[in-house]
Amino acid sequence: MPDSRYSDLNRPPLSEAALNRALVRPGGLWTGVTVVESTGSTNADLAGQAREGAVEGTVLVAEEQVAGRGRLGRTWTAPARSGLAVSVLLRPAPPVTTHGWLPLLFGVAAASAVRRLAEVDVRLKWPNDLLVGDRKLAGVLAERVEDAVVVGMGLNVSLRADELPVQTATSLAIQEAACLDRDPLLRAVLREVESHYADWAEAGGDADMAGLRAAYQASSATIGREVRVELPGGRFLTGRATGVDEAGRLRLTAGGEQHTLSAGDVVHLRPSA
Repeated sequence: MPDSRYSDLNRPPLSEAALNRALVRPGGLWTGVTVVESTGSTNADLAGQAREGAVEGTVLVAEEQVAGRGRLGRTWTAPARSGLAVSVLLRPAPPVTTHGWLPLLFGVAAASAVRRLAEVDVRLKWPNDLLVGDRKLAGVLAERVEDAVVVGMGLNVSLRADELPVQTATSLAIQEAACLDRDPLLRAVLREVESHYADWAEAGGDADMAGLRAAYQASSATIGREVRVELPGGRFLTGRATGVDEAGRLRLTAGGEQHTLSAGDVVHLRPSA
């Protein structure tokens, strides 16, 4: 049965019922987990649900995502059940001016969970890629939908080298991680997100009070590096990343001047000989 969900025993399906039993609880953030076999984009689907009034804490997971989107409109695809494609719906109470922290918050939580379970040194490239060394393990994308925010992540779990969408990527399998089971990985990520989100919301979106800025900078692979930041309009800046500010924007020293960037595509440069 080549079309069976169990045709590849190395890539077993997720159990929607088990995930709901583990994650949905009274007073908790997660209100329901839906697992679908295939979709174009979990972010796009959940954005549609947000417009129809879906409640905060709705989680959508796809076993296969055929039109996944990354930053700057890049596509991201992978074989069925070889990774985690998950999106969550948030309706944050803190001011809109603080919502730029949400994708960074998700990145901090995911990196922490994967480090703990998979025993792989995962770091963050600003604003929200998860790296092992200089190779991309996961990407996070946040989108505003009216008064809600949808945050999605694609994490490479069991992809082989010949299945990588780009050669600058990696997977937990390639890194010989201690855990390749998507169920505990997803549970750990969502529990970490719930914990960080509660602290951030309780602090009114103040990333310093919540400890979020410190946690992000401690996990950053960008801060302290020489980087090139490609900006809208074909412009770019080359300099040293020195930190993130109170809004999560990248601080960069270039040409003797200080810059604060809210958007841009970062390339880590190798140290000069």
